[in-house]
Amino acid sequence: MLEPMSVAAVAGVLGAVGSGMANEAGKWAWESAGGLVRRIAGREVAAPSNPAEVEAVARVVHEGMRGDPRLARAWAEFAGGVRPPGATVGRPCLPPSIRSFTDRRDALKRLDEEARRKADGRPRLALLYGPEGMGVTTLATHWGVRAAERFPDGQIHVDLRGGGTGTPLDAARILGEVLRQLGLPDEELPPAVAERQQLFRRYAADRRLLLILDHARSAAQVEPVIGSAPEVFTIVGARHRLTGLDALSIPVGPLTERDSARLLAALVDKSDLAAARATVPSLLARCGGSPYAIKAAVPRLSALPAGAAPVSPDPDTDPVRAAAEDSYRLLAPGAARLYRLAALGDLPALDATAAARAAGVQQAEADGWLAELAEAMLLERAGDGRYRYREGVRAHAEAAAAREDGIVACSAAVHRTIEGYLLSAVSAARVVLPESWRIPELPAGVAAVPYADRGAALDSLAAEAGNLVRVMGLADEFGDADTVVRLGRALWPLQLKAGHHEVLLPALRIAVRAADERFPGTREAGALHAQLAHTLTESRLWDEAECEALAAARDERAAAHPRGHASAVEFLGLLRLRQWRFQEAYDCFEESYGIYGEIGPEDEGARDLPRALALLERHRGRALRGLQRRAEARERLERALTFFRESGEAYNRARTLTDLAETRLDGEEFAAALPLVDEAIAALTPEKAEYHLAYLRVLRERCVAVRPE
Repeated sequence: MLEPMSVAAVAGVLGAVGSGMANEAGKWAWESAGGLVRRIAGREVAAPSNPAEVEAVARVVHEGMRGDPRLARAWAEFAGGVRPPGATVGRPCLPPSIRSFTDRRDALKRLDEEARRKADGRPRLALLYGPEGMGVTTLATHWGVRAAERFPDGQIHVDLRGGGTGTPLDAARILGEVLRQLGLPDEELPPAVAERQQLFRRYAADRRLLLILDHARSAAQVEPVIGSAPEVFTIVGARHRLTGLDALSIPVGPLTERDSARLLAALVDKSDLAAARATVPSLLARCGGSPYAIKAAVPRLSALPAGAAPVSPDPDTDPVRAAAEDSYRLLAPGAARLYRLAALGDLPALDATAAARAAGVQQAEADGWLAELAEAMLLERAGDGRYRYREGVRAHAEAAAAREDGIVACSAAVHRTIEGYLLSAVSAARVVLPESWRIPELPAGVAAVPYADRGAALDSLAAEAGNLVRVMGLADEFGDADTVVRLGRALWPLQLKAGHHEVLLPALRIAVRAADERFPGTREAGALHAQLAHTLTESRLWDEAECEALAAARDERAAAHPRGHASAVEFLGLLRLRQWRFQEAYDCFEESYGIYGEIGPEDEGARDLPRALALLERHRGRALRGLQRRAEARERLERALTFFRESGEAYNRARTLTDLAETRLDGEEFAAALPLVDEAIAALTPEKAEYHLAYLRVLRERCVAVRPE
């Protein structure tokens, strides 16, 4: 008799399957696991959503396999095709350090000592903290590059401010970024925090890694990422000492006068330094020992007229804002105005198009001025033609705008920013999904922004995801519910096609709240509840997703929109499949089928009805398979397959073929499953759907494996 797997081994398989749910093949495997668990247990078993529940389900499976070799063999065959996520780990490296690095000898020595400290069970953990512009980030990366040989498995840097999203990272997003830098593709990224944490700790257990967590706001933000692996050194960077973080604390203060002068000398030509000799002492005093302020002063040295009076230092002035003011006074009027107004949207990163909108100028002018601002160190280059403000510099620009432009002009600049992003987002969404009724219409009389094709439009949406989230917050602050709702609906392609769920979740919550307050019981509210339900489901927040799916059905029904109502109920059924609640899923699909029946031949959505019903047939087949009603499942799936073969939809044909093949394999009909798998592989190969193809190859191996007598 085949010996059943241990509880730990079963839990490992379930954990690996759950971790792979970021891609369609992983969702297939999860659904298959649920049907197999039900078959082994002889009853419905709720899908686990955390490690404790995974272990509980594993015990049920282990007990069910005991004494039944057929069930044990079925589980072993399924487990044999499960690949743990992240089989290959990369070796990330830090960017190069700067040539002008100065001083910090004591801090470097203390970091060396912590890195060499004998492993004693305590995590190797250091906190570097100091005011903005004092070089905390530079110190951490310089030490990391210098000590790279100590960390042959990689050095990782994560900006906890959120980078392009502008939203401080939570534990899930921090762990996600760490795993991405280690080489884990998004398709294998576990959706839940606990699973990401387990996966990272498994990676880190026997590796020598440096982890720099920069711009931390609190101990709570970083604690989920800190583990006990003896050869992992974590450096946390912050503006202030983090209460509650048990780490070696190293303050990063101002440079000494001597080191400030040394840094300036390293950055400036000798002739320029000699010409500005009279102003150098007061200039350095005004910089207050801030490396950023000293570097920002370099372009000003050559701009000072001969015999210029030195600038008097103010001991109460923040060095970053003082440096920004000194550089700002040298700008031409057009560049100065763009600097002020482009800061008002607080965008994570902006390009020439966004800056031109804010300032109300031509893009070519904005492009030149942005480059000028970057040379003056009033902006930082963020890559891909984008720029960002330092926090202190942005504060200076906003204060200058309020002082020099006034409330009306500032408000107009923000409105131009909001309107521009609304137009580009809706235009792109309509190109990506021209057939979708979920995408909003463009404002009346407004021409669409052109995009070359669907791919270019989706790339644009993805690149602007962080800005779109921020702009939605701005529109909400202005009480512009219509824009909030339109922007929220324009995010649908990013959810459906790009999977940007973590970034978009806060924006979708804002959009749903605005729709409920201003447009209750409408199609708009129903669509947004459905979108939020989709992202919550992909994030494995199933209880919240259920509430949103029910709210979507409620609003679509109130709006007398059968197409949306049926879709919302159908989505609730898909959520039930994810939860392994197969009977409830089937009931939802039956209800959805009945609602679709309300659509007459001349009604909205009638043209899409055959495809919608074919998809429902496939979903009903999936639910019946989970209920072990395989003959009925095959009947439903074959009906769906007939439609997709005739319509020429390669992707949905392959998905239905996969469902049919798995249903055959459940009944150990290996010969019947094989041609279905081969047809699905042939359909998907031109689509380059690598994860789907990898899953199908596993199924094929099960079909052709030699069976025991």
